[in-house]
This record gives sequence, C-alpha cells and structure tokens, in this order.
Amino acid sequence: MLHKFKGTGVAPARPDALQILTGLVGGVAGIGAVAMLTQMAGVPLLMAPFGATCVLLFAAPGAPLAQPRNVIGGHLIAAAVGLVMMNVFGSGIWQMAAGVGVAIALMQFFRAVHPPAGANPLVVLTAGVHDWSFLVTPVLAGSVVLVAIALVINNVGQAKQWPQYWV
Repeated sequence: MLHKFKGTGVAPARPDALQILTGLVGGVAGIGAVAMLTQMAGVPLLMAPFGATCVLLFAAPGAPLAQPRNVIGGHLIAAAVGLVMMNVFGSGIWQMAAGVGVAIALMQFFRAVHPPAGANPLVVLTAGVHDWSFLVTPVLAGSVVLVAIALVINNVGQAKQWPQYWV
C-alpha cells in the first residue's frame, strides 16, 4: 500500500531567470500596489489570500487557476460563502469547515476555481466579518488591482500573452 504514496512523476524543471524575476517583480508590485492603495484610500484592500494569488498570477500565469475569471470570480464566490455562513450560522469550527467545502464546490460549479480563494471563508469567519461591503473592499477591489498588475507584468516582452481567457 505504501507504493501508492511514492509518486510516479518527476519534479518540474526550475523556471528560467526571467520567470523567476517576473515572480519577484509581480509579487512586489501586486502586493505593494494593493497596500499603497489601502493607505491612500483608507479602505482595507489587502487580505492574506492575495499573497497566494500573486504566486499563481506571477509564477504560473498560464495555469487555468491564474486567469482573471478564476482570480476575481473565485475570490468573490468564496468570500460570499463566508459571509453567508457568518450571517446565517455564526462562526465556529463546523461553519469554517462547511464554508471552505461549499466554496470549493461553488467555484467548481461556476468554473472559477482559484485555490487562494479557498481561504476566504476562513478570513471572514475568523475576523467576524458581517458586512457585505467586504465583497467590494477588499475582495473585488483587491483582486481587480492584482489582475491589472498581472496584465502589465505578464505581457512584458513580445513572446508573452496573458490572459489566456477572460470569461
């Protein structure tokens, strides 16, 4: 039975220097822009799952999970699930577990799977967020800013073209 846990593939090759630099610059620019806008506007636009979103946007931009539909839609769906759980059932262990499970199922149903967004119900429930404006700031505004930064960073150079699709 242990042979099932060995794995059968080989680790992927290391990305080239340009892709590593893109990840570095993208992460700094993406989180930096969202953090600066947070300070300037005095409105919270930053949440922890956006760090993981940057990993996908700038280290794996060709992945389906890193396309705008998935980034924006996934974050909105999962945050909405968290808000429903909080407002209807309150916060607790089972609400957190159900929130993540329901968020995964709905992201799959709507074809907008974005793994970092799976943490959104936990963010909502652990922070005790009840206000539906959370969907606008930080969720929608922050994810749109990250997608906008990715549009610039991921299209530098003639051979690059991102995104692969919008909707």
